[in-house]
Amino acid sequence: MTDRSFPVSEIVATRRPHRKDAARNYDALLAAAREAFAEQGAEASLEDIARRAGVGIGTLYRNFPTRRHLFESLYADEVAALCRAADEVAGLAPWEALTTWLGRFAGYMTTKRAVREALDGESEIFAACRDSMHAAGTPLFERAQRAGEARTDMDFVDLLRMVAGVTGTTFDDDAQRERVLSIALDGVRVTR
Repeated sequence: MTDRSFPVSEIVATRRPHRKDAARNYDALLAAAREAFAEQGAEASLEDIARRAGVGIGTLYRNFPTRRHLFESLYADEVAALCRAADEVAGLAPWEALTTWLGRFAGYMTTKRAVREALDGESEIFAACRDSMHAAGTPLFERAQRAGEARTDMDFVDLLRMVAGVTGTTFDDDAQRERVLSIALDGVRVTR
């Protein structure tokens, strides 16, 4: 596992409080927001998010002065987790590393849909997140290609768009999403 720095890492570090109790509240609010947005979409109630996190609405607003700030912070946190996951799986066999990371990417798409509804795609946060995601995932894909396990007639952007398209719909459960993703990835894998 390497300890690479990504553009999104700086965003996350500057937004997260340093005091332990404040950081705990911040993390609880992000977890509650992730859950609420996955269930209810971008219109989830801020009061509900605060209640789920076990804090008052004032604590939510101290950490996230606007709804947009909450969306951006959540999005950056999700992408930072994807970047860490790329480093965590880098030691696995090439195809396993790629598909494990893509499974995490597919899970992140739920949050991205809710956030995307609420934010302008031209946001500075989106640019940093996109650059970070590409920097984290491209080496995994290229390694699988060099190992002869992934098609070479596509690039990483093609792969992400395919996975986003496949997972961008509603599924009955996580198992169904994983099964459909696996079927799609069979078209990327080189069979010998």
